[in-house]
Amino acid sequence: MNNSSQKLSFFEKAAYSGGDAAANFVFMTMILFQLNFYTDVFGLTAGAAAAILLWPRLWDAFFDPIMGILADRTRTRWGKFRPWILWTALPWAMVMVAAYTTPKGWSLGALIAYAAITNTLLMTLYSMNNMPYSALGGVMTGDLNERTRLNSYRFVAVNVAQFIVGGFTLPLVAKFSIGHDRQYGWQMTMTIWAVLCLILFLITFLFTRERIEPVVERTTSARQDFKDLWKNIPWRIMFVMTLIHFAILSFRGGALYNYYHHYADKEAMYEFVAKLGLTEPRSGLLNTLGYIVDQQRSNVADVFNSLINMVGTATTIIVILLSPPLARRFGKKAVAVAGFGLASLGTFAFYLLPPENVNGMMALTVIIAICYAPTIPLVWAIFADVADYSEWTIGRRFTGIVFATIGFALKSGLALGSASFLWIMERFFHYDTKMPTAPEAVAGYRFTSGIFVGLLFAICTVLLALYQLDKRRTLQMAQELAERRKQAESSSAPATAT
Repeated sequence: MNNSSQKLSFFEKAAYSGGDAAANFVFMTMILFQLNFYTDVFGLTAGAAAAILLWPRLWDAFFDPIMGILADRTRTRWGKFRPWILWTALPWAMVMVAAYTTPKGWSLGALIAYAAITNTLLMTLYSMNNMPYSALGGVMTGDLNERTRLNSYRFVAVNVAQFIVGGFTLPLVAKFSIGHDRQYGWQMTMTIWAVLCLILFLITFLFTRERIEPVVERTTSARQDFKDLWKNIPWRIMFVMTLIHFAILSFRGGALYNYYHHYADKEAMYEFVAKLGLTEPRSGLLNTLGYIVDQQRSNVADVFNSLINMVGTATTIIVILLSPPLARRFGKKAVAVAGFGLASLGTFAFYLLPPENVNGMMALTVIIAICYAPTIPLVWAIFADVADYSEWTIGRRFTGIVFATIGFALKSGLALGSASFLWIMERFFHYDTKMPTAPEAVAGYRFTSGIFVGLLFAICTVLLALYQLDKRRTLQMAQELAERRKQAESSSAPATAT
């Protein structure tokens, strides 16, 4: 039965949410720390790190549409999209650990090859898992409000994972490094995250269901899929917007890591964490998690950076719950435009902060999170609307290829964001990974994390303003599609004897 108005239970929404929580143990590590892992821990130069971050992610971006075609044509008793979550769960966990393991005694060339291969495998598995996972949300229910609620649950779970990754990765790495080295610390921390990923993927597979099927299932060529997709103008706008949006995330992650580790004043950070009691030697959970600053103060930036990440993510988790009522009241487009616009202004303000103003850094983090948080689930709900738009206008629904091409833009943005940060730092601020605290480099961290990221947020705001599917149009579209499905079910129902 094509039940487009299916209400989802709390348990199914929570189970679905676990899949993206798992993905974010890789995604947020990549956004926040991978760039600096390759330069500071793995030992690569800025140029080599830029190449490792760029080419595997670009390959992954090109692989996403292929994955979309495969997923749309998958036929199993479990559906089109759920099986891929099961098939990739164990390989994902194994490669996740390998990608953050540094081989001992290898030459620079061998290390570069190892990093390239493991990062490429990890990004490929990410695509094979997360593209079908994203499309799964579009076929669990056709109810617009239920989709928004589903994505709200999903992104609460995502932000819980981000809270854990952003708040505990660096302290755990520092903790495991005691008596060993930072390379060992990364390997052990990622092993913990990999086990959590495996468990969450299995929960998602076991406790979700696919319900929505197109009114008419037609087999077409991949070329026709792309030709029809190009007619979808809202998709074009969201493709470009997604490219820039995810470039912001990876660019900002690399910039802010360096901003807190090399621009922010360490004495001011120490005084901040001292007020929280995180500088006194003690045993217990905080010490186990690496949240006590050591006597040499070598981990003060790690602790402060992690606190910033946790506060920003905790704020996001709380405010993200406002997405459904805001979307019902104003529409997804209006909320997204306002959120990105205000986030742009808040980001510009980062440039104005002196290095000693760590309270201002914390306050701006909270303000930006409040503005940006409601947009997070709404952007993904908009992608499902884009898939609806194709079915509404041309009579064909290809959810997989819509999410796959959006995935292409997402991965390309991530690749370009990380690599662009290193290119800009090298070209304009003479960045050398062996001299990260050089005055020109420090000026670069300040400029890129404030002015440049603020400009990218502003561009996304303009693109969202140009997006055509406002509240009135999406309601009209949903009503007409529901009526078509109802008519199709009636016409295909077997006649009853009289």
